[in-house]
Amino acid sequence: MKQFWFAVCLATGSLLSSSIASAEQTSEALLQEMGTASQSLNYEMGFINITKQGIDSFRYRHAVSKEVLLAQLVLMDGPRREIVQRGKDISYFETGLQPFTLDGDHIVDSLPSIVFSDFSLLSKYYDFIAVGRARAADRLSQVIRVVSRDGTRFSYVIWVDEQTKLPMRVDLLDRDGETLEQFRVISFDDGKEVISMLGDLEKASLPPVLSLPASEQAKFSWQVKWLPAGVTEVASSRRNLPNMPVTIESRLYTDGLFSFSVNISATTNGPSEQLIRQGRRTVQTEIRNGNEITVVGELPPSTAKRIADSVVFSAK
Repeated sequence: MKQFWFAVCLATGSLLSSSIASAEQTSEALLQEMGTASQSLNYEMGFINITKQGIDSFRYRHAVSKEVLLAQLVLMDGPRREIVQRGKDISYFETGLQPFTLDGDHIVDSLPSIVFSDFSLLSKYYDFIAVGRARAADRLSQVIRVVSRDGTRFSYVIWVDEQTKLPMRVDLLDRDGETLEQFRVISFDDGKEVISMLGDLEKASLPPVLSLPASEQAKFSWQVKWLPAGVTEVASSRRNLPNMPVTIESRLYTDGLFSFSVNISATTNGPSEQLIRQGRRTVQTEIRNGNEITVVGELPPSTAKRIADSVVFSAK
């Protein structure tokens, strides 16, 4: 009898594991569809961004005309701020500032970065959990949670429209489940009209591409000994602060979803520690042996502190 029940338990466990794996694969596929739809469909959406600082409303138009991607993001309140994209040229227009253009694959400002992520890469370090169905922007959606497996990063809850696969709502949560930011679609339209609305953008004269100052590439006498799983260094630089005799050495890291930097500069101040958190952004600073260590980015405070504590210096 014991052998029978042991066999039943093994079979049940195997079925449960297979079911969970299948659900995660389905959720990953749906998230991949969301990313593809966001970059390939013609649509217009009005949405709001809710943060601890307040609520901002936007209009976003997206279309593909003659295989060229066209997009427009407009801030609907206060002084006009507009961002337009044509192909890989992303141009910024804001009252009182000189217009400029940057190279990029998509507009990142005010849109959830997770929408444009590589979910096959994230699947190595994040779990995609199907929550069920819910209504958002008066449309039926599939709800999926995106949670880091080691618990060192923030998590997301995403409402994916069942018909178009576009994101209707995206919540960014801290480790305690508190909402830090919310992207919420309040009006939506798809159709050929969007192409005609963006037609002028195809022939518009855009401002010149902004050339960023070159940063000095150098080897540093310090290393970060601990990083969350999946995080890699993508850039490093040494630069001087404008009008100040201070040199800052920086390393930029990302896991494909969240980014942060570790910055080192010399200081004459004594040992101290400071933490500033504003929404998704954390600034962790500590002074050790004449060096100011600052971790800045999209991290929970405990993770930022652990990274700062792991910085070690070698003899020069």
